[in-house]
Amino acid sequence: MKIKHGPKPGYMTSFGERVSYWLYFSGQAVSYGLMVMLLPTYLLMVGVDVSRIAAAIFVVKAWDAVNDTIFGVIFDKVKFKSGKKCLPWLRMTLFFIPIASMIMYLLPSGLGNTGKLVWFVIAYILWDTAYTLSDVPIYSLVTCMTSNLTERNSVLSIGRIFASAGGGSYALCTVLVSEQVGMSFRSVALILCILMFLTMLPICVKGQERVVPEHLQEEGYTFREMFQYLKTNKYLLRFFLGYMLAGVLSTSSSVEMFVSYYLFGSALFSTIVLVIATLPMLAVALLMPKLLARFDKFRMYRTSIIASIVLGLITYFVGYGNVTVYIVLAAIRSIPLAVFGILGLTFTPDCVEYGQYKTGIDARGIAFAVQSFAAKFNSVSQSVGLFILGLFGWTTVEASSFADLEAANITQSAAALNGLWITYILVPVIGSLLSLIPYFCYKLNDRDVQIMARFNAGELTREEAQAQLSREY
Repeated sequence: MKIKHGPKPGYMTSFGERVSYWLYFSGQAVSYGLMVMLLPTYLLMVGVDVSRIAAAIFVVKAWDAVNDTIFGVIFDKVKFKSGKKCLPWLRMTLFFIPIASMIMYLLPSGLGNTGKLVWFVIAYILWDTAYTLSDVPIYSLVTCMTSNLTERNSVLSIGRIFASAGGGSYALCTVLVSEQVGMSFRSVALILCILMFLTMLPICVKGQERVVPEHLQEEGYTFREMFQYLKTNKYLLRFFLGYMLAGVLSTSSSVEMFVSYYLFGSALFSTIVLVIATLPMLAVALLMPKLLARFDKFRMYRTSIIASIVLGLITYFVGYGNVTVYIVLAAIRSIPLAVFGILGLTFTPDCVEYGQYKTGIDARGIAFAVQSFAAKFNSVSQSVGLFILGLFGWTTVEASSFADLEAANITQSAAALNGLWITYILVPVIGSLLSLIPYFCYKLNDRDVQIMARFNAGELTREEAQAQLSREY
């Protein structure tokens, strides 16, 4: 393995490089929030029937199943003249992602329902393709930046904090399109597209790929070999099975602004709750490096899921009638949700090390393609949420902002409001419960991953590694 050493012993990356890497996650989260969290609200405001929207969202997810798999193979096979594996893809998508994101919000108001759905499908496929071309490389880049597992875990976990900060742009959206401010969705989208470009730019300039694995299998592989690898890497499959079970039923974001508007009296209410919950979330983020030093991260991850389930059930049965109690429960629940959010996608590199230890193949492209697919497949929760809402007789609305909605005085039936609360609280709890089934079968721990990484780097023989592992893999 050829390694260019960084300026600091132990850490192979510079602080500036790490910051630029973290900022990329903020920009990526802004794009994801614009196209996943805000989009259902936008679509519900353009006058299209909720059931047709749900069906259209479900259809575009079929493209996810194709493009993520294809790109995972392409990523591992393509060799750039520069010798770089990840950075060229990130530079290619620097403009593509903001432009593709903006196209969605340029939907002409004069189109009929079918025309609007066609526009949505085309725009979403363009964005989805752009996102895929960036998602696999940015997560894979950390394995090229450093071979130090402790540093890698730290970089990824802090990256999730920056992603959460980028996801906070959703709170800005709720303020700007609320009935108090009244900006159009199109104007807000333009602001966020500029923001995502500025935050995704630094890593394209400062990023370095200094870890070049020469001893690994470099030849390409077929789809058959790819699926064979997935069958061998059981922990990759188990983790992302649980991740997707929880994700597809994570329907809160698809209806959050309508919960705020119809159940709590203002579209700004969700922003207020987010601000209140920020302090406990920030405390968790600051303590995370110390927690990771003391506790196995997957045990923390699983425990956080169990805690969020308990608190979610309490919230559902308490209801939305007592605002103070709801806010207190939301603040407490933000603690396990913060742990879940920060650690969520830090396990893929561990599964890469395990897969490499088992097969001798550096198939990080496949692993991160699976991660990208899982993350985007989870956005089918939009479709699930809107479909469930449609079952309760949701009234179609047409407005450019919540100020217009307030002026139109469009109300919803008691049954629709009950469905709104079920979709917002109870459905995600069910998803989390289901995710525990594969998660209790996930046995990979931090200590063993570090030993596997040392073997993969050529520092240990297989016999030495097997003797140090806590169990047989």
